Amino acid sequence: MELRQLKYFIEVAEREHVSAAAEHLHVAQSAVSRQIANLEDELGVQLFEREGRNVKLTSIGKIFLTHSLAIVKSVDRAIEQVNAYLDPERGSIKIGFPTSLASHLLPTVISAFKEKHPNVKFQLRQGSYHFLTEGVKNRDLDLAFLGPVPTDDFLLTGNILFTEKIFALLPSTHLLSERRSLRLRDLRNDEFVLFPEGYILQKIAIDACKQEGFLPNINAEGEDLDAIKGLVSAGMGVTLLPESTFYDTVPKFTVKIPIEDPIISRTVGIIVPSNRESPPSVQTFRRFVIDFFTILEKYQ
Repeated sequence: MELRQLKYFIEVAEREHVSAAAEHLHVAQSAVSRQIANLEDELGVQLFEREGRNVKLTSIGKIFLTHSLAIVKSVDRAIEQVNAYLDPERGSIKIGFPTSLASHLLPTVISAFKEKHPNVKFQLRQGSYHFLTEGVKNRDLDLAFLGPVPTDDFLLTGNILFTEKIFALLPSTHLLSERRSLRLRDLRNDEFVLFPEGYILQKIAIDACKQEGFLPNINAEGEDLDAIKGLVSAGMGVTLLPESTFYDTVPKFTVKIPIEDPIISRTVGIIVPSNRESPPSVQTFRRFVIDFFTILEKYQ
């Protein structure tokens, strides 16, 4: 069995058409058909069944596809790591990040790093808290920025870069919009705009409200910061967001107000797997990030 056969098989399986797969692979259709036939002969099973001009996976073909994808992914990752060890300055780093850190923190850090290491490449993936932690564990990501930094997962090593407060964002027409600060329980009768279930910022907001003796009345949800801020601007409710999400500006028709009671905050940091060694390029980037924020804190 050859890696080429697996790649041809995957292309045909995903496109459900031999000709389309051959065109994408830039090889003759006969070459693809021959390799698939050789693979089926070697395995002793039928992987595809024809449906007119298209092909569909058989039940055993679907099982074999799952394993083939894992094999090809593992080989590709191995090649990437070998290349990174051979030349750390030309490595490729897979970074995960949440939407709350996308507008300022990530671009700032990567831009500063690229000035010293211009040939290192980045693959960026945005996702939820669970997506990021699991991605680092299962090798889909080399590292991830997130907040709060997990402290009880033995499969992850985390470094806290800074701690930031959570602020209230209110429509400018809100009765409390003139206040210089407010108590969280002042918002107990308001409708809230939050991230969907599974997003850590929703959990932070709900947990904080519970501690003050009420559950937030969630009127609307959004999966990114612009959506959340836009809904608040439209008067759909109030929300709670980290200070760093207001780095550029506070949205029109809204006001950002500190919460004086209770003080709500989150840690922000970087995580890597604790059960395997990272490639040199990833180690270099991680050290750079830690040093970058250490120096930044000294001058603040």
